[in-house]
Amino acid sequence: MGIANVTPDSFYATSRSAGVDRVLEMVEEGADIIDIGGESSRPGAAYVSLEEERERVIPLIREIRKRTDIPLSVDTRKSEIAREALDLGAGIINDSAAMEDDPAMASLIAERGGSVVLMHKRGIPGTMQEDPRYAHVTEEVRSYLAAAALRAEEAGIPREKIILDPGIGFGKRHEDNRALIRDIPLLRELGYPLLIGLSRKSYIGNILGSPPEDRLFGTLAADAYAALMGADILRVHDVKPHREMLAVLGDILWNG
Repeated sequence: MGIANVTPDSFYATSRSAGVDRVLEMVEEGADIIDIGGESSRPGAAYVSLEEERERVIPLIREIRKRTDIPLSVDTRKSEIAREALDLGAGIINDSAAMEDDPAMASLIAERGGSVVLMHKRGIPGTMQEDPRYAHVTEEVRSYLAAAALRAEEAGIPREKIILDPGIGFGKRHEDNRALIRDIPLLRELGYPLLIGLSRKSYIGNILGSPPEDRLFGTLAADAYAALMGADILRVHDVKPHREMLAVLGDILWNG
């Protein structure tokens, strides 16, 4: 899943304000899905208005659909944005609030036949990293995701259209992120496809002591582990290096 941020404040400056040319480049590099986001959910970010998010996201979807039929995911908490995106041909709503912020989201996705990514986070972006604490992080995240998936199914979203995301970096300490990465097999036991978003995040930076611009190799190492442990979707800024990494892993594991 290639990341197309249409925001001025993404934590990784190179990914900000992605346009149709960048999307087409990621398609050429081998992306299976493009994830478009108009509201940064990084720690410390402020939410944006419905109108501002619409102005960022909807025109880009229209332009992409003129050029490619690549599956599109839209990273939004707002049912109004989700409705327009689905009507324009997006197939996945990537909801960082797991459909808790907008009561209309679940029924909308069910009615439109879309898929949904349900992510775990604690708190809101502006304050989520202010001393988050867990007794048993994997158990708590797993329980939350199981309940979120059940809500989605009860709203009419088919099980096969539900994807879970443990929310690496969203209201979690370094040790919490590490535990969730190690415990990917336990999260996969819930029986839903699992999305992992590690790309250039502070978890990588804390290990390497580097800014987002210098975290590619660390990201590849973490994502290789995630793939080996059973992650179904890797959400990444750098499509081509990940395609190459997965090709080598695939040859070692499944050929010959």
